[in-house]
Amino acid sequence: MNIPFIDLKKQYSRIEKQVRSNMDAVMEHGAYIMGPEIPALEKKLAEYCGAKHGLGCASGTDALTLALMALDVKPGDAVFTTPFTFFATAEAIALLGATPVYVDIDPVTFNIDPAKLEKTIEALKGSDNGYPLPKVKGLTARGIISVGIFGLPADYDAIKAIADKHDLFIIEDGAQSFGGEYKGRKSGTFGDISCTSFFPAKPLGCYGDGGMCFTDDDKLIERLRSHRVHGQGPDKYDNICLGITGRLDTLQAAALHAKFDIFPEEVELRDKVAATYAELLKDIEGLTPPSTPEGDLSVWAQYCPLAKDSAHRDRIQAALKEKGVPSPIYYPIPLHLQTAFKELGYKAGDCPISEDTAKRIFAIPMHPYLERDAQEYIADAIKNA
Repeated sequence: MNIPFIDLKKQYSRIEKQVRSNMDAVMEHGAYIMGPEIPALEKKLAEYCGAKHGLGCASGTDALTLALMALDVKPGDAVFTTPFTFFATAEAIALLGATPVYVDIDPVTFNIDPAKLEKTIEALKGSDNGYPLPKVKGLTARGIISVGIFGLPADYDAIKAIADKHDLFIIEDGAQSFGGEYKGRKSGTFGDISCTSFFPAKPLGCYGDGGMCFTDDDKLIERLRSHRVHGQGPDKYDNICLGITGRLDTLQAAALHAKFDIFPEEVELRDKVAATYAELLKDIEGLTPPSTPEGDLSVWAQYCPLAKDSAHRDRIQAALKEKGVPSPIYYPIPLHLQTAFKELGYKAGDCPISEDTAKRIFAIPMHPYLERDAQEYIADAIKNA
């Protein structure tokens, strides 16, 4: 059996007619840049997650960059974030000249640990509590970028309380968690600005790159709109600030309209696939399947169990490879140890939970159309390892 990691072909077979019809409409009206499909999608997705405003953009990375620009992040600012995420989360901070300050993760959810967030903020403000900081002098605490890793939103009650206490903004990096819920509230509503990605492998993905920002703040949405197109002002040839070319393509928006029609159903199907995995994997010695806190909903962007140790993971991956099952690692090197951030001076041991998780975690196929017999085949391969 050869099992794809994500089966986009099966999804496309359901929506092919609508995708083609939507794209044909774009070709007919010819508004390839900022066509009518863009504001319609912004409104539709903002309403879905419960935000006042949506802003389509060119990628999830651009969404983060635009959010930081709109919040006037600059050199000398410290932005607290997790080291256990994709590089773009911290890259956007550094590209604006600010400094990512890493906070270790919760060992169960893999999201930023609020207790450690509080201690790290206190350390930056002068507390001698031993929490690791970057070797950059004179930093000012400005904000937090939290991540809904693998589809599960972070602990936002605790994060919001900390942000309010220290007068920090929150950017929700929901690149993997759009469609997920925290205490009945959908991802996309937990930050001063919330961001997501429409990379094809995401739960709601397009056929290229794309992203979106969400906010309830009328002033921030105007700043986001300006930064999205070179800092454009009311007069399109009078630029009032610096910006980027961050527009979402109209053709990608057309595809997303078709994909969103089945997205709520796909979220339910993903949760059923995850429940089947939990059942099949629960009694395998040394293996820890992922779990979701009571009252929350993961959209299961990835399904990532933990092996007992790195040797156990090696055996599992070898067994899966032999059976034709992909098992990539998300993420093998925490951000605080990556070469691009070596000048910050972090070292091994500074974020021990992230480092241990990186040695044990692996992903197995996850998509809405994964059938039980394929899941049993995968589980058997893991058991035999």
